[in-house]
Amino acid sequence: VQLVESGGGLVQAGGSLRLSCAASGSTFSINKMGWYRQAPGNQRELVARITSGGGSTDYADSVKGRFTISRDNAKNTMYLQMNSLKPEDTAVYYCHALGWVGPGLVYNYWGQGTQVTVSS
Repeated sequence: VQLVESGGGLVQAGGSLRLSCAASGSTFSINKMGWYRQAPGNQRELVARITSGGGSTDYADSVKGRFTISRDNAKNTMYLQMNSLKPEDTAVYYCHALGWVGPGLVYNYWGQGTQVTVSS
């Protein structure tokens, strides 16, 4: 499975961005997908995740009510709509997919990351 993010950039506080993550390869093996972020000097943290059918989502407390995760399985693409952005949202955002590689075996796939910078 290969994951490619797009949609990052520079935006002013209060603005919006939409990130996309296009999956290719053995996409049938993908279960959960999610977005993580890592700011300089910080550990990578979960932002939001979504189940395979899109029926269940989780969000970090810091983004609840501002970010929305979704996925279009027909297009093998996941999205993160980010509204009311704050300077503290500045980070590299990574796409993540959990894929089945065997009975009871999973593998973590990561994209290369996309930079999001929010200016005050």
